Amino acid sequence: MNAVPQYDSLMFGETALKLRTYRQQILSNNLANSDTPGFKARDIRFADVLKAQLEGKLPSTGVSMTTTHAGHIEGSNSKDDPRLMYRVPNQPSKDDNTVDSDVELSEFTKNSVFTEAALRFLGGTLDSRLTAIKGQPS
Repeated sequence: MNAVPQYDSLMFGETALKLRTYRQQILSNNLANSDTPGFKARDIRFADVLKAQLEGKLPSTGVSMTTTHAGHIEGSNSKDDPRLMYRVPNQPSKDDNTVDSDVELSEFTKNSVFTEAALRFLGGTLDSRLTAIKGQPS
């Protein structure tokens, strides 16, 4: 029995890139709301969510929006997303905001590097398949 699950490299690369982009949106939302009283920082466990999506246990969706004013654009409720978890704050704040800008910026930067890597891996997979289709020049 093989202990390492085997996934199609194209499907894996696409799912990883979409999930990295999704996490980037979550982290940027946290940073944008770092001064909003009562805002709760959210994040995902990338490896767990990637595995669940590859196994078909979770749907692949992007960041959804909620409206607080009649002039806002309609969107689905992100509170229903089972992938999102609340971040535990290192230090409580008086305004009940759980965003630590240093942590969020660090995670945002790290995720940016991983997003670039996922893009390069996906590009390499596509290049390999195109080479296989076209063949090597003699």
